[in-house]
Amino acid sequence: MATPPINIGIDEATRKEIATGLSRLLADTYSLYLKTHNFHWNVTGPMFQTLHLMFEQQYTELALAVDQVAERIRALGFPAPGTYSEYSRLSSIPETEGVPRSHDMIQLLVEGQEAVIRTARSIFSIAEAAKDEPTADLLTQRMQIHEKTAWMLRSLLE
Repeated sequence: MATPPINIGIDEATRKEIATGLSRLLADTYSLYLKTHNFHWNVTGPMFQTLHLMFEQQYTELALAVDQVAERIRALGFPAPGTYSEYSRLSSIPETEGVPRSHDMIQLLVEGQEAVIRTARSIFSIAEAAKDEPTADLLTQRMQIHEKTAWMLRSLLE
């Protein structure tokens, strides 16, 4: 039996364009999750306890976010990327080699948070034009969370 076509009021080409953008968002979110988790494991120095716990809160939130973004891609009728090679190709967040100092970890995470915000913002106008409120709502929530997290991390650099 064939799968019935998706008829949610957004044509297939537009759904694909939104899903492609969301795939970039998923790759950025997963890349930031991995970087944050890595820094949680490897942070050292006088702010160890504070940063270790802060990074744990952040990677836990990101782990939930990847699921939300992937499920939205699926709801639009497209497969969600799920491999390191796809994430590497799609993500705007570079990998960090070695173990940076704690101050550099914070700066790299600010840059990662801001990259996710830019990616989410780049998709917003497409979702809005398509009257795709669920995607627009998801993007708004993600931008709000990442902007707050970037601000909190940036505060540690002053």
